[in-house]
Amino acid sequence: MSGSDVANTELSGPEDKDFVVVERPTARVVLPSAGDHDDGSEYESAHEEVEENEEDFLEDFPDDTDELELVHARIGSLEPLRLQRFSGHLKRLCLRQNAISFLDPEVFHLLAKLEELDLYDNKIKDVGDALNLLSSLFTLDLSFNLLRSIPNALAHLPSLKTVYFVQNRISKITGLEASVSLTSLELGGNKIRRIEALEALVNLEELWLGKNKLAKLEVGYIVTKLIPLLNHQQKLENLKNLRILSLQSNRITKIENLENLENLEELYLSHNGVEKIEGLEHNKKLKTLDLGTNFIPEIENIMHLTLLEELWLNGNKIAHLRALEPQLKHITSLETIYLERNPCQESEGASYRRKIKLSLPQVKQIDATFAKPL
Repeated sequence: MSGSDVANTELSGPEDKDFVVVERPTARVVLPSAGDHDDGSEYESAHEEVEENEEDFLEDFPDDTDELELVHARIGSLEPLRLQRFSGHLKRLCLRQNAISFLDPEVFHLLAKLEELDLYDNKIKDVGDALNLLSSLFTLDLSFNLLRSIPNALAHLPSLKTVYFVQNRISKITGLEASVSLTSLELGGNKIRRIEALEALVNLEELWLGKNKLAKLEVGYIVTKLIPLLNHQQKLENLKNLRILSLQSNRITKIENLENLENLEELYLSHNGVEKIEGLEHNKKLKTLDLGTNFIPEIENIMHLTLLEELWLNGNKIAHLRALEPQLKHITSLETIYLERNPCQESEGASYRRKIKLSLPQVKQIDATFAKPL
């Protein structure tokens, strides 16, 4: 995202003020959230009142405002905001945590200089062609909406580098054929069953797919148009620039098909069904490896990861610590290791931390606690 694979940091404003102005040419409007009301009906009434209110509560801001932040403002319609008058200068528009369901093309087609658009936590099911003229847009956040597919509008956003679709209802990766400039794609918290249709993303550096329904580490099957019956499997072949791959909370049982990701630096596979550490022979640039909460019985096949800084193996089935020294002692960059909630923690008892430190004197943190030098 990324970060957590699924939840972005939410913005919230002061609870005691209805209207807060951050120095011009930036506007920030924050109204009380639903939690400020004793019952839902009162909040809904207020919501409806705001939607029907024709008053322009941005009237005090000059036309050359280049940033607008309207968070928790109970906005249901964009028409009263008269955003068109900011079209000559507006570069960043944040409309988080509102009730917007329709993106009016007549409004957005005039905001040609927009570079960042944040529509996190609204009620959007379809963006239509509202974003088709935003050729300068490089960041788009449509997380926590009601999308069932990746919007076709992405084909019209040549400058787009970062896009967030966290926690929607997307079941299939599509519509990315023209998104060559994309460097970060966040699709966590959806219903995706296969990694596919990523072959055009040659500049992608971050891929976040946590909390989906992925069962295999593959990129699905591509059927050639000339020979419809001939299938061949893509193995992340075009994602050579990928640095971060996050697949937490899926159904993956085997680490495989990563041989082409030679620039991978961070791999997150916690909360899956992985049964063995394997398939990392070509990922020698890994700095963070998260395999927590799986079914791994042995620390193995990682001695070649000489740049490793963080290793998460907590919540597995590792019975002893004998492999620590041969696998990891020579990796001088290793600073953090998590092994808690493994059988070895219970079997070693009070000696658990001391044995880890003796085997790995270079580490500075064992589990969540700073490791003092012996």
